[in-house]
Amino acid sequence: MTTSRFLQIHTLHSYSAALLNRDDSGLAKRIKYGGAMRTRVSSQCLKRHWRLADDPHALLKIAGAEDAFRSRELVTLKVLEPLSASYKPLTLAVLNDTFQKHVYGDKGTDKKSRQTLLLGAPELRWLAKEADSLAPQIEAALSAPNSDATDKKAVAQALKDADGILKPWVSDKKNNLSTLREQNALNAGLPAALFGRMVTSDPAANIEAPIHVAHAFTVHEEETESDYFTAVDDLKRDEDDSGADTIQETELMSGLFYGYAVVDVPGLVSNLTGCERPEWTSADRTMAAEVVHNLIYLIAEVSPGAKLGSTAPYGRAEMVLVEAGDRQPRSLSAAFRTPVRADLYAALKASAEHLATMDRLYETGEARRTLHPMNEDVFRSAPRGSLREIAEWAKAAVLNGEATR
Repeated sequence: MTTSRFLQIHTLHSYSAALLNRDDSGLAKRIKYGGAMRTRVSSQCLKRHWRLADDPHALLKIAGAEDAFRSRELVTLKVLEPLSASYKPLTLAVLNDTFQKHVYGDKGTDKKSRQTLLLGAPELRWLAKEADSLAPQIEAALSAPNSDATDKKAVAQALKDADGILKPWVSDKKNNLSTLREQNALNAGLPAALFGRMVTSDPAANIEAPIHVAHAFTVHEEETESDYFTAVDDLKRDEDDSGADTIQETELMSGLFYGYAVVDVPGLVSNLTGCERPEWTSADRTMAAEVVHNLIYLIAEVSPGAKLGSTAPYGRAEMVLVEAGDRQPRSLSAAFRTPVRADLYAALKASAEHLATMDRLYETGEARRTLHPMNEDVFRSAPRGSLREIAEWAKAAVLNGEATR
């Protein structure tokens, strides 16, 4: 048995004639490694697809999971818009200034200056409830008999009275996001508990990510080409105006990608339960175990990709290697510092040889499971199984705090 403090998930995915992740100029993302240019898929892209996957193993299908929303308009769309049918526009405008600053900081009233923020559904429900409780008081102040809309002084006084209602609330609820987080670990939503978040207006509400994801890159030099394509007008009748109606160009790539992710199991359990203890019961570990189980499926089966309609970039991992241990993780990316052939067996052999070298040098003793299609047992220290068997093995490793060899 091996203590499962860290779970490491390695994969090899193959894609052809696709454009998985684009940069600001619309080209495939790249990274130079070992003196050779590689095609790359960013960790942000990977995490977003895993987080939003409509899949039998979707993270939000886990019992007790709460969703979260990432936006600069959380207050506008999730807090105040539901109140628009019940209160006057001026009432909502006064609430808007206060709540935008409360959530996004001092510059929150300017949409362009707001940080894109991740808030959990329970946090947003709480904010909406608070706004709904304050709105009648604000509306009463703004509708007082002396608040003649044509009298600027009267309007100013009404706004001052409304401000007097809001200031005590702001002072009392100054650190409400961090307070909510302490009351219930999942108030920030499951995505934040897994992938972390930063809140500049309430730093105590920041969450450290227990799931660490590397940028995936091709194990060989980049394989790209410029794709010239046209669109023809089906209804064109003028013979003198023949040819394409639209001519465009895009970049396509093919490649075998190495992917790597790490799960800090104590950090994950702590984020999901809200408690930090040296030992947890199986009950405390239950949700973390389900997360790891589903995450392995998502990493292996969910493809990132732009241009779905024209490239169908769907593929499943041709290699999955999961390791459990208590030493600092290490990726196998160095196996590909010198590019290998664009061939699955070459990539498997390089990663297995590098892993064997690390075992000989450091003797860290991880327990492992793997899947790949070769007849040969490439990873001699990792028993082979199906994806279901590997996901169940990892789930048990989290649930029990130990992994079987």
